[in-house]
Formats: sequence, C-alpha cells, structure tokens
Amino acid sequence: MRTSPLLLAPGLAKRSLDEFKRFARIAIKQEGLTVPAAPYPLLDLSDPSTIEACKTISDADIGGYSQVSLVHIPGSDTTPSHARFYGNISTELPTNRPHIQRTGYAAWRNRDRRGTIFGKSLWDVDPYAYLGLRVKSDGRKYFINVQTETIVPTDLHQHRLYTRRPGEWETILIKWSDFVRTNHGVVVEPQMEMLRQKVRTIGIGLIDRIPGPFDLAIGRIWATNNPDNGQTWTGEEDEEGNAEGKTN
Repeated sequence: MRTSPLLLAPGLAKRSLDEFKRFARIAIKQEGLTVPAAPYPLLDLSDPSTIEACKTISDADIGGYSQVSLVHIPGSDTTPSHARFYGNISTELPTNRPHIQRTGYAAWRNRDRRGTIFGKSLWDVDPYAYLGLRVKSDGRKYFINVQTETIVPTDLHQHRLYTRRPGEWETILIKWSDFVRTNHGVVVEPQMEMLRQKVRTIGIGLIDRIPGPFDLAIGRIWATNNPDNGQTWTGEEDEEGNAEGKTN
C-alpha cells in the first residue's frame, strides 16, 4: 500500500500537527468544561503571510470603478506592524453592463483555510463571548463580516465596526450574540443564531457608498472572554445614531 502524496505534503502535516496541539491543550486544560481564560487568536494581521491568505472584493469585480488594496505595513518606532485596507470608493456604474444598478463597496476577508487530516479548518469560537479587534479607523462606516459553514453559503453575520477615536489605535470588543444575519446586505428573517462552532471566514467591508478615499489599519482579530481590555458595544444608539459603547 502506497501512502498518498497528499498525506505526505509538509503543509498538511504542519497544519494537522497544529490542530492536534490545539485539541490537546483543550483536553489538558479542560477548556470544554470551563470558560477559557486565554484569548483565541483568529487573524494576526501583523504577519505578512496572514495577509497573503486574504482576498479583496469590490464592485470592480462586476465592472465598477472602486479601488481596493490590502497590504502589509511593517512596524516602526511609532506604529505596530499591521494590515492596511485602503482604496477609493466610486459609485459610478459600468456603461456596458446595464443590469448592474449598484456599486460603491469594497471589502476583504480571509480565504478558506486549508484542511487538515481532521477535515476542514474552521474556527470554533463558541466558548467565547466577544470578538476582539485592534484597529485604527478613518471614521467611515465599516462592517465586520463573519461567514459560517451553513446551508446558505451567501449568508453573512454582520456588525458595525464602531470606533471612538479616528486616527488612533483602539481595541474594540463585540458580543458574538450581537451579530445580525444578512444575505447580500439585506437583513434576513427569521434571524438565526450564528453557528459559532464552524466559522469559515472573517473580514471587514465598507458599504457606506460615499465616494472618496478610505483607510483602515487592522492589527489583529481574536476571540475572548475578557471584556476589560477594550470598548464593548452595547448595541444601543445615542441621539445622533451612533452606537453606545462602554470603555473599560
């Protein structure tokens, strides 16, 4: 009997070993029986290889004129290493595609992660209460997009990325239970709880359709049970329509 070349692939072996180590940590620390205290890293965007494993999306894919890039920015004495999501939003419609009636968006997300000998690589964030992000925003209307392994592949769970201090680094915490199920940008009824045991992709999009440049820096994204190290959003809005947040 010959061993399959796929099973001998070094990338598959490393991914499988990393997954085995994660399962072992959960068993040793009995995290399935208790609330995990340590954060669960999801996307470390200070690592260039993480950014290489992401993809950008914009209306340019259907003939529009928005521009989008996701690049690695090395760290310096004043700025940590991070990903820069930037470009220019255009709402101009393609002249040769009359069926396209809406443009003006840009986004990025991680690509589907490569599998292991245990199967598909999916994140299980069910033991965690919050999604954490380290970002520096320009103040525009960004949304966080979470895709799970559901029977409707175009479904997304979304939440507004609210920030307090544009131009400064902030830690934002959002309850997983506050995400809203959507399909092609429209809220879906009935709402269903996110399948947090099987998260496929995480990303951020800009859908305010305001023409002009945008620029968002992202350091890392993780799951956590610790609400004490960032701004936790309650989901309520103030008189100006901005979300209320609690700064810890």
